Amino acid sequence: MNSILVCLNAIVPVFFVIAVGYLSKRFGVIRESEVSRFNAVAFRVFMLAMCFYNVYNSDLSSAVRPRLMLFAVIGVAIMYTCSWLYAHFFVRERRKKGVTIQGLYRTNYLILGLPIASGLAGGVDLGAVAVLGAIVVPMFNVLAVITLEVYNGEKPQIGKLLKDIAKNPLIVGSLLGLLFLVLDVRLPQMLEIGVRDLSRIASPLMLFLLGAFFRFDGVSTHIRELTAVCLGRLVIFPAVALTAALKLGFTGVEFVALLALFASPTAVASFTMAQQMGGDAELAGNIVVMTSLLCSLSFFCWSLLFKTLGVF
Repeated sequence: MNSILVCLNAIVPVFFVIAVGYLSKRFGVIRESEVSRFNAVAFRVFMLAMCFYNVYNSDLSSAVRPRLMLFAVIGVAIMYTCSWLYAHFFVRERRKKGVTIQGLYRTNYLILGLPIASGLAGGVDLGAVAVLGAIVVPMFNVLAVITLEVYNGEKPQIGKLLKDIAKNPLIVGSLLGLLFLVLDVRLPQMLEIGVRDLSRIASPLMLFLLGAFFRFDGVSTHIRELTAVCLGRLVIFPAVALTAALKLGFTGVEFVALLALFASPTAVASFTMAQQMGGDAELAGNIVVMTSLLCSLSFFCWSLLFKTLGVF
């Protein structure tokens, strides 16, 4: 019963905020056209502050964990390879291939993973979780750009890709936090409180906007693709990756970080990127909606299973 309550307390608030975002759009509090603009502000300002503060306020020895990072990078690479093989052999339409690959391997680590990890970790130092994000999210982005441009028939622009990675708020915030941590530079208390307050806005705002993003029209037209992606993203990949993590001895906050990475739904950004780069945007949006909805059940089951086993 205690394990059930811990998991519910971590997951229910997250999906409650998502539901409020969806209802706010339905009742006209926020317009669909405003979501992308608010998303940009949340990502560039509040997410940067959150990544900075989580690393800045952590212990250096616990924030940088090479073994955890190596496992995550190898895991993402394997997920991507399996996703590519599936799309190559089983998805016929070219515009759907890149979108399907994205839907399978690219997880919503920032918006859903981080707040759930925070709830499951129970106040433990989350520096390692933030730094891990700074490693895997750019990897997600690079693979997504290359994939969509390849299936769009265009050559990837390496220079632009590197520039976008260098400007990524997640990387900027985490690197600034590491710099302050390594140099032992402390902000004046009044500024530190301000940064802390900005960082606390990030997760609830991004979750609210995720709810406002939801659209359910057209889901029935992609049942076959959605079934395959949901099974792969929420069941098969987490089962393989988390079992391997358990066998290799990952526990505590490290396992929570990997749970957030591998069991999260498809990233919201995958829809925007598909829309801008010639992919099947309708399928991409439906993948985000369905994996996010079903994740409320699957994430609870994975969390409860490993909590009961005493892994974290």
